[in-house]
Amino acid sequence: MILTVTLNPLLERRLHFEKLKQNEIHRGGRERLLAGGKGINVSRQLNLLGIDNLAFTFIGGNNGKLLKECLIREGIKFTSVRINDETRWAAVIINEEDSTLSTYFSSDPAISTNEVEEFKVRLEKMIQNCEMVVFSGSAPTEDAASIIPFGIDTANKFDKISICDTYGSSLMNCIDASPTILHNNLDELRLSLNQSLSTQREISELLSYLYSRDIKQVHITDGENDSYVSNFDFHYKIINSSIETIDSTGSGDSYVAGLIYGLHNGLTFEETIKIASSLGAANALRLNVCDVKLDEINELKSEIKIESIGKKMKTLNDTPS
Repeated sequence: MILTVTLNPLLERRLHFEKLKQNEIHRGGRERLLAGGKGINVSRQLNLLGIDNLAFTFIGGNNGKLLKECLIREGIKFTSVRINDETRWAAVIINEEDSTLSTYFSSDPAISTNEVEEFKVRLEKMIQNCEMVVFSGSAPTEDAASIIPFGIDTANKFDKISICDTYGSSLMNCIDASPTILHNNLDELRLSLNQSLSTQREISELLSYLYSRDIKQVHITDGENDSYVSNFDFHYKIINSSIETIDSTGSGDSYVAGLIYGLHNGLTFEETIKIASSLGAANALRLNVCDVKLDEINELKSEIKIESIGKKMKTLNDTPS
């Protein structure tokens, strides 16, 4: 079983309009309520890949009740710690004429110290019984951010694979905890680490540094642009499929789900990278988030190229464990 952890879940209120015009009142939009948050997105994608998983999150207030209903309706298995504050929400306005959207977020909820401690107690027990644990997305408070390095330390203690996909001021604390795998968007890394990362050399130096922190794999994605990946001390550039992006929301989460799929099924490093990259690209070709099926990615997968940077690529199965 894969455990996904989302510290800042989201209730999405999606309004679909056939055509939107600036400075006009629009009525009669088709409304949909959806569960959001990066770890929840990973769980949604894992369901479509046929991998058993459990989403662990904070839920509170009336928005939390609606979020639970969305999760149940989608068939996403979950458990949660109840908070006294409201789960955050977002209004997503979609113009169906040109498949564009605008998103407006509410403020993050307050999480008490007691709620954080309850989350940690339950998380430690769940990590002992899972195959892998994934920490995805931002934390609503500084106190809640401490959950991720705690969880990584716990996973290391019980010899479990941990995947970290977070950002912000707490990222260095997560790096210091040494997750098995680190995934980040390039812009998130630049802001979180205050580095330019504008050249291949700078990126390669960062990959080497992260390996020195005992991180077995690092995945740095940048939309449809080239990605950079390390597997132990081997570095690679991934040349992605050429696509016309509609909405990239959740593409990183589909990518992470692809990594999990490869690890879970014992696939080679190269095959895993191609599946993960293809899932991310396919997700960007639609408005729905993390609902890509494996049979949709064959053409995209055939276009992906993997180039070694420095050492030659290994051909044996060298996935981290």
